[in-house]
Amino acid sequence: MPDDAPAPDDAPSAAPFDFEEQVRLAEALIFAATAPTSPRQLTALLDKSCDVEAVIDALRTRYAGRGVELAGVAAGWQFRTAADLAPKLRRVVQVPRRLPRVAMETLAIIAYHQPITRTEIEEIRGAALGQTTLDSLLEADLVTPKGRKESPGRPTLWGTTAQFLAQFGLNDLRELPPRGDLLVEPMAVHRPQQPAAEPAPDAAATDEFPPDPVSC
Repeated sequence: MPDDAPAPDDAPSAAPFDFEEQVRLAEALIFAATAPTSPRQLTALLDKSCDVEAVIDALRTRYAGRGVELAGVAAGWQFRTAADLAPKLRRVVQVPRRLPRVAMETLAIIAYHQPITRTEIEEIRGAALGQTTLDSLLEADLVTPKGRKESPGRPTLWGTTAQFLAQFGLNDLRELPPRGDLLVEPMAVHRPQQPAAEPAPDAAATDEFPPDPVSC
């Protein structure tokens, strides 16, 4: 070994693991994301030796009881305003347009019977499903095509989206509330108000719901 070669003990050591820095990284990612942050996204960002669940637990503890809390939604995490502050926020935060009741009924049917065809939705509702209603759910990214049914005409099958889970604060469909509760859950569509074009009597059937938590 040459005289000037460094001894094995002199080799540079790896930088010490900084758990707090990993928590800050996760906090920044979740804050910046426009949709719930998935475990895969956090795993890709954080140190390979970092325990993602430990980081999430640290963040959840840090924000517990504050105006903004860490919520688990759509199999990921998202910062949302505390639910108990929603009534006061309504004084200064514009309340977005609510989905008509016919759209909420259709959404409930899709959520609990998916994948389901348009004809099957109409059979359950006992009324025709207007294209305006389906378009409003598609525009709000609450439902999406889920393939085609193997039957004559191969009609489109419909199901809910990740946005649906986020909107209702659910991790997965197994957490769906009782069917009757879905019709009175808060549901706001963040888009410009459009005039209703649904045939009577559905056109006049619009429920007023309390505001849902505001995501940051």
